[in-house]
Amino acid sequence: MYDVIVIGSGPGGYVAAIRAAQLGMKTAIIEKYSTLGGTCLNVGCIPSKALLDSSEHYHNAAHTFKTHGINLSGLKVDLKQMIARKEDVVKQNVEGIQFLMKKNKIDVHHGLGSFVDKNTVKVTKEDGTSENIQGKNIIIATGSKPASLPFINIDKDRIITSTEALKMKEVPKHLIVIGGGVIGMELGSVYGRLGAKVSVVEFMDALIPSMDRTMGKELQKSLKKLGFDFYLKHKVTSVENKGKEVIVKADNGKGEIIEIKGDYVLVSIGRRPYTDGLNAEAAGVKLTERGQVEVDDHLRTNVPNIYAIGDVVKGAMLAHKAEEEGVFVAESIAGQKPHINYLLIPGVVYTWPEVASVGYTEEQLKEKGIKYKAGKFPFMASGRARASMDTDGLVKVLADAETDEILGVHMIGPRTADMIAEAVVAMEYRASAEDIARMSHAHPTYTEAFKEACLAATDNRALHI
Repeated sequence: MYDVIVIGSGPGGYVAAIRAAQLGMKTAIIEKYSTLGGTCLNVGCIPSKALLDSSEHYHNAAHTFKTHGINLSGLKVDLKQMIARKEDVVKQNVEGIQFLMKKNKIDVHHGLGSFVDKNTVKVTKEDGTSENIQGKNIIIATGSKPASLPFINIDKDRIITSTEALKMKEVPKHLIVIGGGVIGMELGSVYGRLGAKVSVVEFMDALIPSMDRTMGKELQKSLKKLGFDFYLKHKVTSVENKGKEVIVKADNGKGEIIEIKGDYVLVSIGRRPYTDGLNAEAAGVKLTERGQVEVDDHLRTNVPNIYAIGDVVKGAMLAHKAEEEGVFVAESIAGQKPHINYLLIPGVVYTWPEVASVGYTEEQLKEKGIKYKAGKFPFMASGRARASMDTDGLVKVLADAETDEILGVHMIGPRTADMIAEAVVAMEYRASAEDIARMSHAHPTYTEAFKEACLAATDNRALHI
């Protein structure tokens, strides 16, 4: 009998297993696929970042090296090698997780985990054989899969999801991206930089609509420079594979149907919680109407010894959110009193410029009737950004109008994915904009833009604009 069984080895699952083992619990992890790491390591965060980096190197070599005084000739994309490098990066990360399981003496069971009852999980292996394992506590960490629309037939050939987009055999001539969210903009960027024409069809009136609206507008401006076309407020009505051509039809909101022709369509309209084959009902675990596992504020299901974390429960579908929840549940089982502030889990889009955000958006503050002041600082005015030719974007700081406490930070620019951590620390300690404005930031650095935006929020005191 295990103290803890974790179903799913993504960032939530494997971190929950490690923390449980650290706390002295006998732990097992079940993984359906032959490799550990879940979506994030195998077909998500890690491989997409590898391709984003490769494509950014190529784009810079083609477009900015000359200005830097570096002349190249015969530059060309070797997509096969790019994909091979990406696979090597994935392999290294997966092997790292295997090492961590061994180091922490966690038993790994490969196969589909399904409930027999609230303490028993059946593991069905690829060869059809199965075994039952038992645990005092069980953590569901089965993650998510790409979502689609009922009328779209994802054939994985011309009509693809993010999974297929990570192993293309050729650079598309014209990639049509359905969905202007994080995944679509990242993978659209990869192929846009490599020379594809990219058309984005988005139902909402802005890109990355869950983030602060300023970020979506700035990202759209930047991606237009890559040659992106945008069809905002367009509702897709049909997607058809004609062999070597794909036709997307969309309603433009004026009662007119427009037609976009390309050679590949990437369907990136979000992800759905994944509980296929889990047999949750056998344990008495309730699912919501949206297919999520229902949990309380302590991530406990309606069955007291069963918990759920990550993409399969409510909240943002982010690897680092799942990790926090994995630690939270392991520590809760051990009798500790952990805490997660969901408002302070940052969101990042790894386009270039990168987009990063934490706390309230301006739209949310208006909706809640919270009085605030805003400070902005453009990277155009940053000495470091000028030196690296990364002048697109800005930092926006939202602070309480009376107390000056930082309520939200929204950044689009170079290395903001890393810069946002300073904002998270500041907000965890309930810093004011003045606190950050009075801290010394090394010069010249991109992070000075955060200080300047805080100065701008504090009586409009920015020094360099």
